[in-house]
Amino acid sequence: MARLRGLYFVPPGSPFAQLLAKGVIEAWGADPLRLSKVTIFLPTRRACRSLRDAFLDASQGGALILPRLVPLRDFGEEALEEADAFSIDADGLANVPPAMPALERQLILARLIREWERAHRPAAGEGMAHEHALRLAKELARFIDQVETEGLDFAGLRELVPEDYARHWQETLSFLRIVTDWWPAIEAERGALGPAKRYALLVEQRIERWRAAPPEEPIVIAGSTGSVPATRALMRAVLALPRGAVVLPGLERDADEALWAAMADDPTHPQFGLATLLAALGETRRQVRLWPGSETAVPQAAMSSFVSAAMVPASATARWQEIAVQVSDSAIAETMRKVWCFDCADPGDEGRVAALLLREALEEPGRTAALVTPDRTLARRVAGELKRWNLPVDDSAGVPLAKTVPGNFLRLLAQAAMSAWAPLELLALLKHPLASGGLAPGRFRAMARRLELAALRGVRPRPGLDGVIRLLESLEGEEEIRRWFAALASGLSPFEKLFQEKTVSLDTLIRQHLEAAEMLAASDDQSGAERIWREEAGEHLAQFFSEVLSSGGAMPSVVPLAYPGVLEALLDGQEVRPRFGSHPRLAILGPLEARLQRYDRIILGGLNEGIWPAGDDPGPWLSRPMRETFGLPSPERRIGLAAHDFSQAFSAGEVILTRAQRSEGSPTVPSRWLRRLDALAELVGARAFSEPDRPPYRSWSEALDRPDSVRPIKAPEPRPPVAARPRSLSVTQIETWMRDPYALYARHVLRLRALDPIDADPGLAERGSLIHAALEGLIRAHPRQRPADAESRLIAIGRELFAPVAERPALWSFWWPRFLRVAAWVVGIDREEKNFLDRSWVEVGGRLTFDAPAGSFQLSAKADRIDRLRNGGYRILDYKTGRIPSKAEVLTGPACQLPLEAAILAGGGFEEIDAGEVEQIVFWKLSGGEPPGEEKPVVGDPGVSAKLALDRLRELVATFDDETAPYLAEPQRHLAPRYSDYRHLSRIREWSVGSVEDGT
Repeated sequence: MARLRGLYFVPPGSPFAQLLAKGVIEAWGADPLRLSKVTIFLPTRRACRSLRDAFLDASQGGALILPRLVPLRDFGEEALEEADAFSIDADGLANVPPAMPALERQLILARLIREWERAHRPAAGEGMAHEHALRLAKELARFIDQVETEGLDFAGLRELVPEDYARHWQETLSFLRIVTDWWPAIEAERGALGPAKRYALLVEQRIERWRAAPPEEPIVIAGSTGSVPATRALMRAVLALPRGAVVLPGLERDADEALWAAMADDPTHPQFGLATLLAALGETRRQVRLWPGSETAVPQAAMSSFVSAAMVPASATARWQEIAVQVSDSAIAETMRKVWCFDCADPGDEGRVAALLLREALEEPGRTAALVTPDRTLARRVAGELKRWNLPVDDSAGVPLAKTVPGNFLRLLAQAAMSAWAPLELLALLKHPLASGGLAPGRFRAMARRLELAALRGVRPRPGLDGVIRLLESLEGEEEIRRWFAALASGLSPFEKLFQEKTVSLDTLIRQHLEAAEMLAASDDQSGAERIWREEAGEHLAQFFSEVLSSGGAMPSVVPLAYPGVLEALLDGQEVRPRFGSHPRLAILGPLEARLQRYDRIILGGLNEGIWPAGDDPGPWLSRPMRETFGLPSPERRIGLAAHDFSQAFSAGEVILTRAQRSEGSPTVPSRWLRRLDALAELVGARAFSEPDRPPYRSWSEALDRPDSVRPIKAPEPRPPVAARPRSLSVTQIETWMRDPYALYARHVLRLRALDPIDADPGLAERGSLIHAALEGLIRAHPRQRPADAESRLIAIGRELFAPVAERPALWSFWWPRFLRVAAWVVGIDREEKNFLDRSWVEVGGRLTFDAPAGSFQLSAKADRIDRLRNGGYRILDYKTGRIPSKAEVLTGPACQLPLEAAILAGGGFEEIDAGEVEQIVFWKLSGGEPPGEEKPVVGDPGVSAKLALDRLRELVATFDDETAPYLAEPQRHLAPRYSDYRHLSRIREWSVGSVEDGT
C-alpha cells in the first residue's frame, strides 16, 4: 500500500469517504507523522468535513493526526465554495494578484453597463435602472467566469458574429465589448483578477513548482469530476508526482465499448464528464484501478446497475431488453423494495412528506437521513416543517441574507424612506422585532400601536415624517405620541433628506441608512450596533456592507428612490450558513454538497424538469452555435454533471424520490430521469417502484394539520339578557337590525367597533361627512332664503372644513373638485325651489318613545334636512353620496329611515319643528361626478309609509324583548347588507355553506 499512486475510482454506491479514509490510513497511517504530511484535495468544504469524520471513524478512537484536507476552488457552473485551494502555502504567490471582491466587480460592471446604455441608446435618457444594471452585471460576471474557467480569450468574441446574423446578436456583440475592450484594462488598473483566472494562475504556478521540485509527500485529489480545465491540469500534474493519486467518483469502468462510446458522446449522460476527463488525462478507463478496499464494499451493486441501465444514452435505449436480462429478477426486486416514489399534490405536500420521511428515520437509533435537492424553496420548506418536532435542520445552501431578521429590518427601513414613510411601510418597520428607538422593546411596540390608532389608520397623511407629526398636532390628547414620534423622526430625518435629492452617492446612502438603522434599533440597555450586527446573520450583513462601502466608488451616484431596488440586487445571492445548531443525524444538501456523503436514507426531492435537472438555456449572451464556435461547453454539460450527482445519490442506501404534480397551480413535468427509471422498472416487471407498499405517508401528511375531530360550525345565536339589549336606537341602526341582527348585537351589546383600514382610500363616508357639514353650515346660517352669493359662501365653508384634512393629500385632491361641483348643483336647485320653501332645518335631532313588552323604547334620528313648505307641509330630504335605496326598500323594506323620520315629525319629536304632515320624501344623490347631483323623490303617501314603518318597528322591538329571541347573522340572505364589519366575527362564510355531515 505504500506505493499507492496513479488513477483510481470508487464504484457507484460505495461509501466514498469511508473507503478513501481507510485506504489512506492503510497506505500511510503506520507513521502518524507521515499521515499528517498527506494532502488531500476535495471538491467542497463539506466533503472535507465528511472525510475528517471518516478518518476519525476509521481510527476507531485512536490518536490520529489528520492529513491536510483542502477544498478545491472549483468555479464551474454549480460551484458553491469560496475557499482558496492553495492558501496553505503562500511561498512564491506574491506575483499572483488578489481576486476582485464579487460585490466590487458587480458594481463596476453595473457602471459600465449603464455607460454603454447611455452611449448606444441615448433615447433612453438616463439609461436602464440601477437595479436592472446590477442584476445584469451579476449575469455578466457569471459569463466572465465561464469564459475564464475554460481558459478562453475574450478577443475571440470580436469575430464571433458574422454580418448575416440577426441584429440582436450584433448588438449583443457590441454590448460584450464591455468585457473584450474595457474589462481587462479595469482589472489591470485595480491590480486584481477574476476568481476563475486567479485560480488557473495559482494552479499553473503550483504545477511549475511541482515540476521544478516534485514533493515527496503524498498528494491526492479525490471526488472531483474535473469539470474545470485548471483542475484537469492539476490532476495531470498530480499523476506525474512520485506519490500522487487521483480518485474518481462513480466511474462505470465495465460498460462495453459501444455503450461507453455512446456515453462519451452524450453531454447529458452521467459518465460524460468522467469520459472527458479521462481523455484529457490521456488515460483509458481500463487503466483506472479500483481503489483498495472497494472490492468487497459495494452493498448497492444492483441499485447501481439499475440506475446505470436507466440512464443509458438515448441512442442505446434499444438495448434495455438486453440490459434487463443481464440483471437478475431477484436483484431488480430487491432494488425496487428500496426505492420509493411519491407524486405529491403540490410543493407543500412534497415538503410535508419529505419532512415525515426524515423524521421517521430517527426512530431507529443511529440511523441517518438526508434530503438532497437543488430546489432551495423545497429545502427551506422541509426545514420549516421539521420545526414541528423541534428538529433544527439547516439547509446547507444557507438562508438568503435579505430574509434574515437584520436583513429584513434594513430592507424595511429603505422601503419606508422610499415611500415617504407611508403608513403600511412605516408600521411594518416600527413593528419589526429590532425596532426599539431607545426604549424597551415592549414599550416601543406599545407606542407604535398607539401611533397606528391615532394617525396611521384611515386616509394617508401628508408625505414624510413631518406629515405624520403635523397630523398628530391636529389631534387632541395625543401629545405624548407626538413628542415620542418627533424624537424618533429627528433621528431618521438625515436619511429621509437624502430621498429629496436628485442623485446621491451610493456610499452616502448606505452610511446614512446604517446610522438610521442603529438609531432605530437601540434599546434601553443595548446599542443599535449590538442588536443588529450579532450572530451569523448580523456578522454576515456587517461584512456585506463593509465590502460595498469599500467599493462604493465603483458605481456612480444613484437616484435615491431606486436605492431599495439597488440594495435588493446587491443582496441577491448572499447566503447565511449557520455554524451551529444542526441535527447530527439529519441533513438538507444540494447535489454538489451531497457528493461523497453517505446516509442510511436518501430523499431525492424536486424531481421535475426545470428543477432537477435544470434547463439547458444557453444564456442571454451567446446562442448555441456561437458558444460552440467560441469554445464554451454546451449547456447540456450541466445536465450531465447533475445526472452524475443524481446517479451517485441514487446508488447509496435506501432511496426515496419525490416530486410535486403541480406548482403554483400549473401541472409539472416529471424529471427525465424519473421517467427513465419508471420505464425500466415497468419493463422488468417491478411495479413496486411507482406503487410503494409502504406506510401511508400522504395520509400522514394531510393529517399533520388536520384536527383529531371537527365540530360542525353552527350559525351564532346569541341570546343576551333583555337588560343588556339596546333600548334606544337611531333610525339608521333600525335598518341594520332588520338586515343583520348579529351586527347590532356585536355593536351595541358587545360594544365592538371596527378599526379604519391602514392607508385607506378616501371613502364615501368621509366625503358624505364633509358635504353634510358644509351644507349644514350654509343652511344653518341662512335657514329661510339663501343669499345671492350662496355658492361662494358654501365653497368658503367647505374650504374651512377641508383645512384639517388637507394634511391628507389623497382626500383633498380627490374630493375637493367634486365638492365644488356639488356646491354649484345644490345652490342651483335651491334657487329653483325658493318660491316653494318657507324654511329649512339641517342636522336636526328628533326622538320618539313608545311602550314595549320590556319597557319603553326610544327611537332617535338626525335628519339631514327638513324643509317646511309654504303650504304648511313638510319635506324630508336625505343626502346620499352612494347608492340610493329602491322604492320597495324604503316603503316596505329595511331602508325605512325616512318613513321613521316622518313618524317622528308627525308626533312632534323634532326639536324646534312643530308636528305636521310630511308631503314629500326625497333623496339627493350628491356624487360630484357627471351629473354632480340628482333629485330622487320617493313615490307614495309618506304618511301611510310612516305608520307602516312604525308598526313594523314595534313588532321588531317586541320580538327581541323576548329573552329567547336570538340575534341571528343575516337571517334573510336577500336582505343581507352589502357590507358589514362583523361578518368575520359571525364566521358566516364557514357555516353558511352547509355541513359536510348533513350533506347540505
